[in-house]
Amino acid sequence: MQRKTIGMLVAAAAAFGLYKYSKMTPEQKSSLKTKGKDFIDKNLGDLGNLLGKKQNAATKGNGSY
Repeated sequence: MQRKTIGMLVAAAAAFGLYKYSKMTPEQKSSLKTKGKDFIDKNLGDLGNLLGKKQNAATKGNGSY
């Protein structure tokens, strides 16, 4: 029963976050994106670089999908 309640709270928080994001101006969205990148660089360091390298390697493929 408690897992169901936690799941519903997480879903409600995500829905509220999406609602608030959709109401932001382009400048606010850009600022939020910059803050998120700074947070990842400062707190996750190598993990952020690892994820970025994986993504770049996947997008630099030979183009045959």
